[in-house]
Amino acid sequence: MRITMVGTGYVGLVTGTCFANTGNHVTCLDVDRTKIEKLNKGISPIYEPGLDELIQRNTKAGRLQFTTDKQAAYRDAEVIFICVGTPSDERGHADLKYVLAAASDIGEAIESASGPSGGAEGERRAKIIVIKSTVPVGTNAKVKAAIAAKTDKPFRMGSNPEFLKEGAAINDFNKPDRVVIGCEDKGTGDRMRDLYEPFVRQGNPIFIMDIPSAEMVKYAANAMLATKISFINEIANLCESYGADVDEVRRGMCSDKRIGNQFLYPGLGYGGSCFPKDVLAVISMGETADTPAHLLDSVHKVNQAQRGAFMNKIDQHFQGDLTGKKIAVWGIAFKPGTDDVREAPSITLMQHMLERGATVTAFDSVAEETCREVLADSVKYAGDPMDALDGADALVICTDWDEFKHPDFDQIKQRMNQPVIFDGRNVYRLETMQEAGFVYYSVGRATVNAIESESTPAPTPVPAGTAS
Repeated sequence: MRITMVGTGYVGLVTGTCFANTGNHVTCLDVDRTKIEKLNKGISPIYEPGLDELIQRNTKAGRLQFTTDKQAAYRDAEVIFICVGTPSDERGHADLKYVLAAASDIGEAIESASGPSGGAEGERRAKIIVIKSTVPVGTNAKVKAAIAAKTDKPFRMGSNPEFLKEGAAINDFNKPDRVVIGCEDKGTGDRMRDLYEPFVRQGNPIFIMDIPSAEMVKYAANAMLATKISFINEIANLCESYGADVDEVRRGMCSDKRIGNQFLYPGLGYGGSCFPKDVLAVISMGETADTPAHLLDSVHKVNQAQRGAFMNKIDQHFQGDLTGKKIAVWGIAFKPGTDDVREAPSITLMQHMLERGATVTAFDSVAEETCREVLADSVKYAGDPMDALDGADALVICTDWDEFKHPDFDQIKQRMNQPVIFDGRNVYRLETMQEAGFVYYSVGRATVNAIESESTPAPTPVPAGTAS
């Protein structure tokens, strides 16, 4: 099948490359010439394990190409996937200008294409336009109208939400839990099913449904996962207040098969490009439809407050004054396996510490460059996790990369000015920290070797809504 991906961001690039890897001829279109030049050299503009190799293999085989030429990209495409960005404002309202601009271009390409414009042959050759970007319910109808405004020739619409996890996207695409396809007619559904059949041979389902339902599926899934994260963080905070251990509570709770254990790990809250945006989008859709999403509004507030609650632990330890303190930060990406720092808790915490007069030295094996785009040189960057600790008054762990899980604690103590760790991901066992002689703060668990001061002033709480 001849496929065009509009947009070479995370979703478009991974999807297009994986389709090419099963024998399809894929053209990836983007307006960013620099990005296309890198891709034509076999260099991925995003960090995703295994992606560079897949791009190089399929480009060499002639199944995958990258271009800025819209006419060439649309001319022979049977299926066109729209994978452009849908930035949202602070209230979650999605900006569809890139989606609608792509729709207008596609309409013009359909209109200018040679060949039959009607009859059975025209219907048979009608292009399928699939929205893969995460968009509010009703966007397919707007795209359909935008294309129809440019052409009277037949085309078909589809919705195909993505469920890729950054850091595991290739495996997720090749072995999906499910494939969701929204369409208006059986023929479109059958062609989309044919496209995805190679990826579900292990027996996982392909769901074909109406377009509005398909548009809603992605939001419902991400909103549910975000709710689980905020829930366990709220329980963790209660555990701290009442002297319970959230690890024990979690084990007891998750043994109930109705609950399970996924996404129920306490920490600094969710971040990245999906959960924050999608939760706000559902809240926004509720406001538009006069159907308030009260639960998800609370989920968002709990998530934002979690960062402030953790920052307050740092403030309180230093008696409300971080002036001149040297803080080491391990992990910048919002989660392991990616260089994405969008809505990353680390960014929020580092900004607060800098504002309070601290100097920050951070280490992340892949996210340094993306962090520089946000914080520039206000943060120092170490080439090794241990180097970040030299002379540090505290270590803050924001991302649970594997390389942080079994460090040399003796070397850590030797490098640091004070043996103090603030662990936002509960990486270490309390007993280990006790034996190693650290002052250790985590989430939902007792503080180890706490230093108390009778004259400690109350720190100024960090406001709940100060996420980056």
